[in-house]
Amino acid sequence: MKTAEYERMYRLEEAYWWFVGRQALLERLLAQFYGGHAAGEGAPIILDVGCGTGAISRRLTKWGRVVSTDFSALALEYSRRRGLQHLLRADAMRLPFATASFDLAVCMDVLEHLPDDQAALCELFRVLKPGGRLIATVPAYPHLWGEHDLALMHFRRYLRHELEDRVNRVGFRIQKITHIMTLLYPVVALQRRLLAKRPPHDPPQAAMPMVPGFVNRALIALLELENRWACRFSLPFGLTILCIAERPEVPAVQRTTGCSEKMAV
Repeated sequence: MKTAEYERMYRLEEAYWWFVGRQALLERLLAQFYGGHAAGEGAPIILDVGCGTGAISRRLTKWGRVVSTDFSALALEYSRRRGLQHLLRADAMRLPFATASFDLAVCMDVLEHLPDDQAALCELFRVLKPGGRLIATVPAYPHLWGEHDLALMHFRRYLRHELEDRVNRVGFRIQKITHIMTLLYPVVALQRRLLAKRPPHDPPQAAMPMVPGFVNRALIALLELENRWACRFSLPFGLTILCIAERPEVPAVQRTTGCSEKMAV
């Protein structure tokens, strides 16, 4: 991402409705998986890939021991300001960890930033222990592509079946895949269409319009309601796709040549 976007993310990530809603969904999922227990003996070892400015990693620390990586040295510096310690500059397509090192990998809005998302999925599969989980989100729908994606240096937006195919191809077993940010889809889709008719900013800017405090609080409450639905059901459309997948205890027969031999169990 561009330098200005990291600065804006750092300022907004703990209060702005979009980020808060996403973090709340992640914590709701972790409560389902780990029973609401705080970090302690026997807690999972968690990898946060593409940690950005560190708000998600800081939330994850109450669930287990967290190792946070990002390719950007600037992102890691912002993460240090949040008090995070286990930080490492790393390429998600070539993770510097031993095979079967982690119980959980979190990859929130990262795959779209990578030229080879399949290589990153192979690496996530490799570093997870058998039975370990991946929680990933990506932006949905190529037709929503616009200045926002350019500002954030995206390579792509996804259709649900495309993400499902990529994850399955590596060998993961998908436990849940659903759209999220569903209720806001019509508003944002209209906004993107209107913005597409205007001259782009120079440089491009991410679409994170500031709203009054009461609107921000209302949107957080709306997303909290939607998060409950997303955890129980598969939502048919939305701005983001959530995928939860497991590395099987018994290795599946590889169905692709897209992963290198070092991924093999």
